[in-house]
Amino acid sequence: MAPLLRLFDVTVRFGGLTAVDQASFEVEPAKVYALIGPNGAGKTTLFNAIAGNVAISQGRIEFRGQEIQTLSAHEIAAKGVRRTFQNGGLFGELSALENILAGLHTQVDSGFFGLLFGSAAAAAAEKAASERARRLLELMEIGQLADQWARDLSGGQQRMLEILRALASDPPLLLLDEPAVGLAPPVREHLLRMIRRLVEEEGIAVLLIEHAIEFVMGVSDVIMVLNDGQVIARGTPQEVREDRAVLEAYLGR
Repeated sequence: MAPLLRLFDVTVRFGGLTAVDQASFEVEPAKVYALIGPNGAGKTTLFNAIAGNVAISQGRIEFRGQEIQTLSAHEIAAKGVRRTFQNGGLFGELSALENILAGLHTQVDSGFFGLLFGSAAAAAAEKAASERARRLLELMEIGQLADQWARDLSGGQQRMLEILRALASDPPLLLLDEPAVGLAPPVREHLLRMIRRLVEEEGIAVLLIEHAIEFVMGVSDVIMVLNDGQVIARGTPQEVREDRAVLEAYLGR
């Protein structure tokens, strides 16, 4: 299976500081990849480079065989690379369903006049969008929350809603920035199962940054370890657990 995403010797410098140093790896469809490493290792910078929020200094990034490192964040998102942030920015005054519909707006091609005059095509597009939003809520087992204000949801429910909003436009690649941060262990476990379900049922690839190591070990198919901006290990959770370079650099022993 051809990789969705490829990084070739990606380097990011800020003045005299090299934040990412010749990072190379691939992301295949229908798998969960985790990017881990100690604080300051370059994880967020590399995430930002993939998403188009930071310019790379050298190397190249390919998505579906096309170079994207010169594109804007908006252009990269339009190609199918969607991202969540630690501060998800949900619309608190909208319902859970309406928040997902906001993520679907680029796919509802009904047009202003179609909406204004109530054309059949506009009505069909709106109906299809609403049905997909409800199906996603059911997939994450929060369908009963469709009409609740986003501001009234629990932290774990809001996190799942953030993921669904990013997923609404059916992207092949989803970038999750610390999805488990601040969540209690039982909620993390539920989120872990839901991410695995999304990958299996939607066929998407997920690339995530996360500090909760047990969450990473439980959710990931492949783990990449960064240290001082370099990829020092790549493998299954078990392989990474036993890697001496990881134990020394990441776990401190």
